[in-house]
Amino acid sequence: MTAPHAAPSLPPVARRVFANRTLNLRAIEAVGFDMDYTLIHYRTDAWERRAFEHARERIAKLGWPTESLEFTPQAFTQGLVVDRKLGNVVKANRFGFVVRAMHGTRVLEFEEQRAMYSRVLVDLAEPRWQFMNTLFSLSEACLFAGLADLVDAGKLPTGTSYEDAYAVVRSSLDAAHVEGALKAEIVKEPDRFVELDEELPLALRDLRQAGKKLLVITNSEWEYTRDIMSYTFDRFVPGGWRSLFDLVIVGARKPEFFMGSAPIFEIVDESGLLRPSVGPLREGGVYLGGNARLVEKKLECPGERILYVGDHIFSDVNVTKNLLRWRTALIVRALEDEVHALESFKQKQRDLDALMAEKELLEHASGQLRLRLLRDDGGYGDGVPPAELRRGLSQLRGQLEELDARIAPLAREGVEIVNRSWGPMMRAGNDKSHLARQIERHADVYTSRVANFLYATPFAYLRSPRGSLPHDVV
Repeated sequence: MTAPHAAPSLPPVARRVFANRTLNLRAIEAVGFDMDYTLIHYRTDAWERRAFEHARERIAKLGWPTESLEFTPQAFTQGLVVDRKLGNVVKANRFGFVVRAMHGTRVLEFEEQRAMYSRVLVDLAEPRWQFMNTLFSLSEACLFAGLADLVDAGKLPTGTSYEDAYAVVRSSLDAAHVEGALKAEIVKEPDRFVELDEELPLALRDLRQAGKKLLVITNSEWEYTRDIMSYTFDRFVPGGWRSLFDLVIVGARKPEFFMGSAPIFEIVDESGLLRPSVGPLREGGVYLGGNARLVEKKLECPGERILYVGDHIFSDVNVTKNLLRWRTALIVRALEDEVHALESFKQKQRDLDALMAEKELLEHASGQLRLRLLRDDGGYGDGVPPAELRRGLSQLRGQLEELDARIAPLAREGVEIVNRSWGPMMRAGNDKSHLARQIERHADVYTSRVANFLYATPFAYLRSPRGSLPHDVV
C-alpha cells in the first residue's frame, strides 16, 4: 500500500483494472460477484486435470477407448474456438478470420489451414463454433482434441462424427461438474485446488466500508458454496465470509437468472433446508434460484448503479449488460501472466517496431523505383536510365533481405510469447484476438482478479483510453 506521503504511483500493470467504457466506482451502489474462478480462484492444472479425468472415466463407460487421451493444458489457451464440424481448435482475430488451427492434437501447417478457412469466418452465433472463454474450457479442449484423433483413426463407433464426439465431451464434463464426486474432492482437499489471496477479503471490506452492497450470485449449490467460501475467507475475516455479503444467491442458473422470472427459495439453515420466500429478500439472507428483478427490487437502485463481476463472457457479463444494463467487470486470470510476458518483451518489441518502420521506408522507396520503371516502359518516364533504376532497386532488395533476416527471429518470438502454439491470448498477430473483441464488446472493465479493486480503491474513476485508428500519427 502507498505510504501517506509517498509520491503518487499507479499499481503494477498486471494488477490494474482496465476500462473499455468509463466507470465511476463512486457511483456504484452494489457489487455482485460470481464465485468459481471469480471470488474463488482454482489451481487450474489441479482442478481441470481432475475434471478431465472424471469426464474421461465417463467416456470410457461408453466403451470408447480413452487410454490415449491426455490432459495437456499448455497445448491450449483461454479464448480459442472449437470447430465442432471439422474437429479443430482455432484462434481467430477480431473479424473472425482464422489465424492458427489445430486438428486433433496436431497443429495445422499454413497451407492446410488456408485451404480449410480461407472462405470461412468464425461466427459465435452459429452452433458450429464453441467459444473457450473461461479456464473451465481447458479440459474440454484436451478431451475433444484426443477424441478427434480417435475419429480420424477409426477407433470410435462407426459413423461417429466430430460433432458427436464434442457432444460426448460436453455431456461428460457437465455431469462431472454437476454431480458431487469432483466437488467433494475439492472440499476434502481445498489446499490442493484453491489458490488463496489474502488481499481479496480486504478489497471486499473496503467496498463494503465505502457503502456498497455486496452480493454473491453463483450457479454452485449451497453446500459447496458454504464450504469453499469458508475455506477461502474465514481465516481472514473475523465475522466469517457471510459477514462480507448483504445477499447470497446459489443455484442461480445463469444466464437464465438475468433473463427469466424463476421463483426464489430461502435457505434457512446450514444444512440447506429450503422454504418459499415471501415478501422482500432479507438482509444477509441466503437464497436458491430467483431472478435479477428480485435483486433490483431488494437493492432499490437502477441497473446502471449495479456492477456484476464474473469470469464468463456470456453468462456473466453479456446478458447482464444487454438485458439489464448493469455495469460489468470480467475476471481474466490468465491476463496476469500475459502482461508479465509482454512487459519482459517490451524492449524487443521496441526493436521490432523500429525495424518494421525501417522496412516500411525501404519498401516505399522500392515501390517508387518500380513505378518509375513502369512509367519508362510506358513511354512517359522521367528520363533516368532504366539500368540506374534497376541498380537502385537491386540495392534496396538486398537491404530488405538483410532487414528481414533481423526481423524474422524477433517476430517469431513475439507471436510465441505466453504460448508457443497460440501466442498471446489477447492478440492475433498485430490484430486483436476474437477473445479481446468479445471482452471489448461486453465488459465495461476487465482485470485479472477481484483483489485488484484493492489497488483501484472504491473511489476510482476508471477511464477508457482513447481508441487507436490506423491513420493515427504517433
